[in-house]
Amino acid sequence: MENAQDKKERQITLFQSLIPVVILVAMLAVNVFVFRDDALSGTNQFILIIGGAIATVIGVYNNVSYDKILKQVTHNIRDTSNAIFILLLVGALSGTWLLSGIIPSMIYYGLNILHPAIFLPACVIITSIISIATGSSWTTSATVGIALVGIGNALGMPLGVIGGAIVSGAYFGDKLSPLSDTTNLAPVMAGTDLFTHIKYMLYTTVPTYIVTLGLFVVLGLVYGTEGNIDTAETLAAIADTFHITPWLFIVPVVVILLIIKKVQSIAALLIGVLLGAVFALIFQPDIVVAVSGAETFNFYNAYKGVMLALTTDIKIISPLESLNALFEAGGMASMLNTVWLILCAMLFGGAMEAIGALQKISQALLNIANNIFGLFASTVASCLAINVMTSDQYLSIVVPGKMFADAYKTKGLAPENLSRTLEDSGTVTSVLIPWNTCGAYHAGVLGIPTMTYLPYAFFNYLSPFVTLLYAALNFKIRKLISADNKLISADK
Repeated sequence: MENAQDKKERQITLFQSLIPVVILVAMLAVNVFVFRDDALSGTNQFILIIGGAIATVIGVYNNVSYDKILKQVTHNIRDTSNAIFILLLVGALSGTWLLSGIIPSMIYYGLNILHPAIFLPACVIITSIISIATGSSWTTSATVGIALVGIGNALGMPLGVIGGAIVSGAYFGDKLSPLSDTTNLAPVMAGTDLFTHIKYMLYTTVPTYIVTLGLFVVLGLVYGTEGNIDTAETLAAIADTFHITPWLFIVPVVVILLIIKKVQSIAALLIGVLLGAVFALIFQPDIVVAVSGAETFNFYNAYKGVMLALTTDIKIISPLESLNALFEAGGMASMLNTVWLILCAMLFGGAMEAIGALQKISQALLNIANNIFGLFASTVASCLAINVMTSDQYLSIVVPGKMFADAYKTKGLAPENLSRTLEDSGTVTSVLIPWNTCGAYHAGVLGIPTMTYLPYAFFNYLSPFVTLLYAALNFKIRKLISADNKLISADK
């Protein structure tokens, strides 16, 4: 019966395959224009469902059974279950690492390296550290970024140069931090795991970062700096709020060692979460009690405070109001919008895959991109186009990720090639587009127009060129090799 049904299916045309994609991009563009930053709260997800519904209608028109489409969607969602649990643990990790003082300690010691003679490279380094610690370029700009703009302005530095340094560092950390939602989203779309993705990104990210630092060292020498940078108030506020000690770095060191030892991602993150909770009880008992809403440290209040940090929003108030936005964490609940986005993307991607649309589009792209460089260039161009048209960095990862996954496999390329390219071209360029939510946000928060800091956001616009350079030279391009009927990755 199944074979008879398969014979009745009509082969989808390229025109039909593109209909859901074109409608999806158009609707997302309208949606982001209307809802701006709130589009990720649910409206974008619903548009993805509409896109999946349109794909289903086209499939049914071509005699593809609804059960087949639903089965593929279910299969896709099942394949993302591991990534979803990782996302939830990342949210819990951010909560306990804030509660324990690990993230504030990273910020504290990061600010201590600031020196007037190296203000611009110091801006890059400080925002990098804070963004890695928090997993958020937005939070970095809204807190320390604002302070650095004020300091740089007092020193007579051009605003565009200051903004470029802040944005470059913030997106370096956002791109590599396991706490970042985009860093978790890219490997899900490509079909690899979080830590493989991060390790593989280092090949392109570290050289780009070194070049960026070098350029800001030169600019620092060109413009020169005079005067003193006073971070005493900020450092005192952090120290007054948290018990700052190097002992807190034991927890991230343990997690890093577990990752190096190739312990399963879920296990490594869970250990990091639990250690963060233990260190919170040891080093920050007063904060744990405050989070619980009580005044006395006992088992009941300690348990409540830790569980709130693990699962939901917490806010820790400091003497300096400008730091309060930095001392917030959302726990597992903060990842639910990203989880929701993944599930809806899987519905769209599953429907497109079941009706043969993704295969048709991939084949057309392969015909145009008849070599590895062409495939990478097509991916970069697609990410940039989605960023420009839909004004949303998440969609610049989701849509090209689902479209190109099969094309990379067909070319014998490991999925981490795709996930790295999605981040190198989708995540980091979103802040360079004035009407993109990221560009609008950072420009508004820093008080520096997007087009003013764009020429100096070296890290952000060099990243796509570096990934294309690697592709052109066939350098660090990981291939899939068949061994015992299994696909494994190997570097070229």
